[in-house]
Amino acid sequence: MPSGLNADTVGPVDVSVVAFEGNHFNGEIVPALRELQQDRTVRILDLAFVSKAEDGSVTVVELTDPAVAETLQQVTDEQFDLLSDEDLRTVSESLTPNCSALVMAWENTWARRLATAVRDSKGEVVMLERIPPETVIEAIAALDGN
Repeated sequence: MPSGLNADTVGPVDVSVVAFEGNHFNGEIVPALRELQQDRTVRILDLAFVSKAEDGSVTVVELTDPAVAETLQQVTDEQFDLLSDEDLRTVSESLTPNCSALVMAWENTWARRLATAVRDSKGEVVMLERIPPETVIEAIAALDGN
């Protein structure tokens, strides 16, 4: 994998916030993230873990912090520090007490070629929307019912 980000060839970059009620992060998603990275489907660019205690106090642990480095570093060898303190503060404000979140930024390496072609063609993505899982499940169920 290339070590740097190149503006001419970078794929689309997404940020995801995965919340865990009751601060029950068990790390089961780490192997899935590692697999996506190893398969070159995505490249993890930045990770942080935000936790809000029952009293409302917030703890932010980034990939470079020893508390998570061993577990989360299995996912990526590089960190590009794309998540700002303001980003993490916004996430923490949205959390309810006794909740935590894994905040991730990743490059969709599978789409590099398409992204480069769009840029080279002077194209612009004017809409991108993710269909909620519930909607997909309902559509599949409707197909199965026919």
